[in-house]
Amino acid sequence: MTAFFTEGQSDPTVQPVPASVVERVDAADTTLQNPKRAVISLGSNLGNRLETLQGAIDALEDTPGVRIKAVSPVYETEPWGVEPGSQPTYFNAVVVLRTTLPPSSLLERAHAVEEAFHRVRDERWGPRTIDVDIVAYADVISDDPVLTLPHPRAHERAFVLAPWLDVEPEAQLPGRGPVAQLLADVALHGVAPRADLELRLPE
Repeated sequence: MTAFFTEGQSDPTVQPVPASVVERVDAADTTLQNPKRAVISLGSNLGNRLETLQGAIDALEDTPGVRIKAVSPVYETEPWGVEPGSQPTYFNAVVVLRTTLPPSSLLERAHAVEEAFHRVRDERWGPRTIDVDIVAYADVISDDPVLTLPHPRAHERAFVLAPWLDVEPEAQLPGRGPVAQLLADVALHGVAPRADLELRLPE
């Protein structure tokens, strides 16, 4: 596991990962051959939001060929692209993982997790029990309409960039540059850390 997951954080809401957990995660990595790094964004604004986010993280970890390496703090955010107050606020988080799955298979798994939590796609930017988006996969840049990489709007979404920066201070969004700079260029209004909430790194 990379050092910034275990050393002190600049954000006081980020808790260090115990060394014993780091050892178990890294040991599990030996079962993966040539894994690729991927970043996934999670969001929920219906039902028990925190429980749903944790359930999605656990489901991803239970996927053969996937190992969760870091889980961000929780952020509470205003819904994107809709009238203020028309929907409940979101809980958002980002996970960093290593996987031997190709992007298409990881997308299938993301959709399966959404279906397991009864995600409904009736309207664009509508409320949802869970949203599982692949933000980046290794250094892949692709305009495939089925899975555009990196996510075409990640660079302008503080609710993705802020939690990602918490766990990867030196992160780069392929084709866009440092996440820290991208975050500095977008508005943080309506995006607030929830220090009272915590998501677990699967053991």
